[in-house]
Amino acid sequence: MKKIILFSLLAINVSLLSAQTKTKVVTPPKETSDPATKVVLDKMRAKYEGYKTLEADFSLILEMPEQPKEIQKGKLLQKGSKYRVSFNQQTVISDGKAVWIILPKNKEVQINNMPDPNDDESILSPQALFRIYLRKDFLYSITNEYAKDKRVIQEIEFKPTDKYSEYSKLRLSLDKKTLEFIELKAFGKDGSRYTLVMNNVIPNKPLEDSNFGFNKANYPGYHIEDLRE
Repeated sequence: MKKIILFSLLAINVSLLSAQTKTKVVTPPKETSDPATKVVLDKMRAKYEGYKTLEADFSLILEMPEQPKEIQKGKLLQKGSKYRVSFNQQTVISDGKAVWIILPKNKEVQINNMPDPNDDESILSPQALFRIYLRKDFLYSITNEYAKDKRVIQEIEFKPTDKYSEYSKLRLSLDKKTLEFIELKAFGKDGSRYTLVMNNVIPNKPLEDSNFGFNKANYPGYHIEDLRE
């Protein structure tokens, strides 16, 4: 009886393959991002880029397979294209032209060119954070909506177009009414999870330009490596 079933399934498969050879092959339509979701993301970007300055606390939650969860807390300051990010005993400073990465544990400073906000390597910059959807290596759409703490949360999922990407997807959570950025979660194909949570956001607070400059005198004994091209 098993042989009869197997031969029957084989015959059906052969018939289907034969039929397919006689049918004109139709190329599936190219997958695109959801236009309605882009409208939401455009509004979110305009909201944050409309601030003259921005101060915020954030948490970076690291979840690795078979390892305890790690939470790193930090602070973000932004003024136009200038920014300062401090977390996990590291400080990243940009005056809008160059980027200084300060590593106190190693007593080292690395200087880099100001990266393009649309590049992967510039994820630490606020500009990159709010412009992820403008990159061509992701497709996105609103996939979920739910009520929490008296507000409605929208979840937007980003799917990499590159099958070799180390991430299976990204998930951005926004407040539907205020367009407030809540968190961005990256799902690694190796089972890792990285979650950036933004809180205590203070817009348009007066910030001194001295926050966004590097003074060599403040780092005596540090090795400074200039990697600018």
